[in-house]
Amino acid sequence: MKLTKMSHACVRLEKDGRTLVLDPGGFSEEDAALGADAILVTHEHPDHFDELRLRAAMENNPAAEIWTLRSVAEKISSAFPGRVHTVGHGDSFTAAGFDVQVHGELHAVIHPDIPRITNVGYLVDGGKVFHPGDALTVPDHPVETLMLPVMAPWSKISEVIDYVREVQPQRAYDIHDALLTDLARPIYDRQIGGLGGAEHLRLTPGASADL
Repeated sequence: MKLTKMSHACVRLEKDGRTLVLDPGGFSEEDAALGADAILVTHEHPDHFDELRLRAAMENNPAAEIWTLRSVAEKISSAFPGRVHTVGHGDSFTAAGFDVQVHGELHAVIHPDIPRITNVGYLVDGGKVFHPGDALTVPDHPVETLMLPVMAPWSKISEVIDYVREVQPQRAYDIHDALLTDLARPIYDRQIGGLGGAEHLRLTPGASADL
């Protein structure tokens, strides 16, 4: 499997000539979802869900399909009848040849005064990759590669470190990093890498790794 990091929370997975894209939001490249055979969206926040990017991908490939939670599906399903699938915690499905399990139900707490929205994470190919969206969900399955939301208004670095410790992946790649400045990156790298207990890695947007 080939993993390509796009900007912020978006990643592309390629296997057997097919492409799965997760969370092509407004902080990601305009073409982040183009060429996708399947798209997964974790929740409705605009840095994860961008309707124009999804429409471009769906129009570019008439066979492409989307799997997402109800709040996102309601916004785009009428434009692509039969091609947008609603999923929730506990569901399993196959998308573009990838086996996917859905874990989690709620977005992390931003502030007690802000109502929590739904959020799901996707476990791909039996734990090869886990993308939690905007939550620190721990799936009930071993994880090889954790897509780690490294910096967000709803988290602090101690929580990120403890999340890596709890999931116990073989490796963790940074995502959700568009707001993390280059000045701060060495601090995050040192602390997460030194304390998380797993190999901590980072890809620049557009760079790839083989899993």
